[in-house]
Amino acid sequence: MGKVSEAQLRANQKWNDKNKDKRRVYRYRSYARKFIRDLATEDDLEELQAMIQERLDN
Repeated sequence: MGKVSEAQLRANQKWNDKNKDKRRVYRYRSYARKFIRDLATEDDLEELQAMIQERLDN
């Protein structure tokens, strides 16, 4: 893979600085999907399902 230009690095940093909340959402969504897909037990999944349903009802 090639090197990233200095201008691209600055552009990336500028976007990151302006979009901290979006980055947090993307990161937590990724963690949640990884947990559900690879680590969660059946009890974990049932608890999450109940939490999701409660959130949807509100």
